[in-house]
Amino acid sequence: MSTESDRCILLLDDEPDMLAGFRRILSFEGHRVVTSTHPEHIVDLLAEHQPDVVLTDLKMPRLDGMGVLRASMEHDDRTPVIIITAYGTIESAVEAVKAGAFDYLTKPVERTQLTDCIRRALAHRDAQPERGESGAGGEPRGCETLVGESDAIREVVRLLHRVARTDANVLFTGESGTGKEVAARCLHGASHRRSKPFVPIDCVSLPETLLESELFGHERGAFTGAVGLKPGIFELADGGTVLLDEIGEMSLGLQAKLLRVVQERCFRRIGGREEIHVDVRILSATNRELTAACDEGRFRQDLFFRLNVLTVDMPPLRERYGDVPMLANHFFESLRRRVDKRLRGISPEAMSALEAHTWPGNVRELQNVIERAVVLTDGPLITLEDLPEALQHLPPPGAADEGEGHGFHRAKRQLIDHFERDYLVDLLREHGGNVSRSAQSAGINRRTLYRLIEKFGIDVTALRH
Repeated sequence: MSTESDRCILLLDDEPDMLAGFRRILSFEGHRVVTSTHPEHIVDLLAEHQPDVVLTDLKMPRLDGMGVLRASMEHDDRTPVIIITAYGTIESAVEAVKAGAFDYLTKPVERTQLTDCIRRALAHRDAQPERGESGAGGEPRGCETLVGESDAIREVVRLLHRVARTDANVLFTGESGTGKEVAARCLHGASHRRSKPFVPIDCVSLPETLLESELFGHERGAFTGAVGLKPGIFELADGGTVLLDEIGEMSLGLQAKLLRVVQERCFRRIGGREEIHVDVRILSATNRELTAACDEGRFRQDLFFRLNVLTVDMPPLRERYGDVPMLANHFFESLRRRVDKRLRGISPEAMSALEAHTWPGNVRELQNVIERAVVLTDGPLITLEDLPEALQHLPPPGAADEGEGHGFHRAKRQLIDHFERDYLVDLLREHGGNVSRSAQSAGINRRTLYRLIEKFGIDVTALRH
């Protein structure tokens, strides 16, 4: 690992004046700076200088920033690459982050933005294990609480593994109860920030004035009742991670103040004058379609771009095939330690009923059902009678296709599937096969619509005008 005095920053831009300005700033910070206006020589530059961080413009004539990113990742995928972009090409910069870039900066780049981003990138580089030191199976540390073996949840874990290597902001989407906060905690635990605080806050449960105070803190006398200085969660989480849960419910006024924190990593407490600089990773979560909120003027598009650098969509429990028994046993084991009962497990009949339920409340609903059963049961096993009445009369999984008495349930499921498919085909045809507009019209998440399209085998291209 390089010492603080010889950290090498490689700067690539086809504009010499831009390079000169960045070089002055970073040299003053004590870094060894290498500049080049010839990105097509990136392979030789990487081999000769072994940089700790690569900073590259996105739009260059002979080789663009994406080419630089690919070359750097092939050389050493632990080296953070920062993309510089104009506002009009933010979407391209976001794609670069999805491809593995550490973060991006928007022109004009302020001195504090540049030095802060470089500092975070160096800290991230220092936290990377040397090659050959990854854990068994390549699984990210911190993801143990994402219980399940379904393809859907394995894909989430794989994505968290990749995202944890960057310092980019992440938006968690999905229905209520799917485990967005659990996944966010996993991401924090798998990142180089894991030794620092993880601070979640629910943006929907607090009135606007109180939420502002919780986020940014306040000075003594800032308002009635402010009897002392109070730090906000951004101060408390310095060096760590903040989760803004239900971000779609935040007012436009607070969104504007949050944007400054996201872009510049600084803010003022309510009633204060001092600029407070923090190093936090910002994660957000929502069960709403924020693109629709942007179109309707209820959510700032510039903030959406900054928060939604990477997206992790949490699948509903009904699409996590085979995960219900694992989750049920996981909750049972964790809950039985809290009660003074000799419990052995869940009966086969009760487990069958759990598997047959569609779980509209997702993982949270399953956890609540298991907790209720643990409290109510009088025997060593959770039985069918310990479950809510609505679960006691469901046909076992797979039984709806055979046996006496299950014809109604089979017909009902077939009718629902038929309705869903017809509805989706009509919806997509109405919007010319545009999935985003169709999802917005139906009031569902775009990724949920993609999963339904795959489930029913719908050919979207045939529905385009």
